Amino acid sequence: MKLEKAPSQTQTTTPLLEARGVSLSFGNVRALVDVDVTVAPGEVTALVGDNGAGKSTLVRCFSGVHAPDSGEILFDGNPVRFPSPESAREAGIETVHQNLALVEDLTVWQNLFLNREHTRFGFLDRRRMRREAQKMVSELAVNVPQVTSKVRRLSGGQRQAVAICRAAGFSSQLVIMDEPTAALGVQETARVEELIVRLKDEGHAVLLISHNFDQVMRLSQQVWVMRAGRCVAGRRTDATTGQEIVGLITGAIQD
Repeated sequence: MKLEKAPSQTQTTTPLLEARGVSLSFGNVRALVDVDVTVAPGEVTALVGDNGAGKSTLVRCFSGVHAPDSGEILFDGNPVRFPSPESAREAGIETVHQNLALVEDLTVWQNLFLNREHTRFGFLDRRRMRREAQKMVSELAVNVPQVTSKVRRLSGGQRQAVAICRAAGFSSQLVIMDEPTAALGVQETARVEELIVRLKDEGHAVLLISHNFDQVMRLSQQVWVMRAGRCVAGRRTDATTGQEIVGLITGAIQD
């Protein structure tokens, strides 16, 4: 199985993903308040802010976990409402959550094809899935052992790579990553960052949540700043600095 490239994009002003006035409350807690955010095709877009700023909640709205109370989400220019994560995946949105959602007692290939199993004559086609899993892993240049290895034996970086490979390998247009390197060492972080760049070069859009401002400045082309459930600022990365981003997050700088 060849690693799927995102569909080619022509020059357009239409964002791949857009939130317009998205609000969401949990009881009396307003988690999101009139959030406007766009993600351009073929770019890495960063979403930054303190803990509790609403970043992960917004991502869950994009990925079908939560439904906004008001506002709308557009994907590829069309209004969408995802009733489940499966419907978001079918539309072309894959999410790599902080917990990775990997099953430790399954092998790499079994995790890659979890809920996407190939069958033949009513039986699991294990040989085909192992073969395609090996191609997926090798084409991403991932430092992962044999696809027959169980996930529990992998390092943190290798597990992250498996989750990213799963997200990128099934015709996704957008890959959302929630703190993909938070628990990794320097070398494993560098490998995951290489994968993010590879995804962008393959034509995927990437929405990256990160507290690592150096990483944000290295990888992204657009930065959105969240504070207290609101999106308070947006900057092109090449037109801002890490210091300004910190000021926007803390409120020391007002947009």
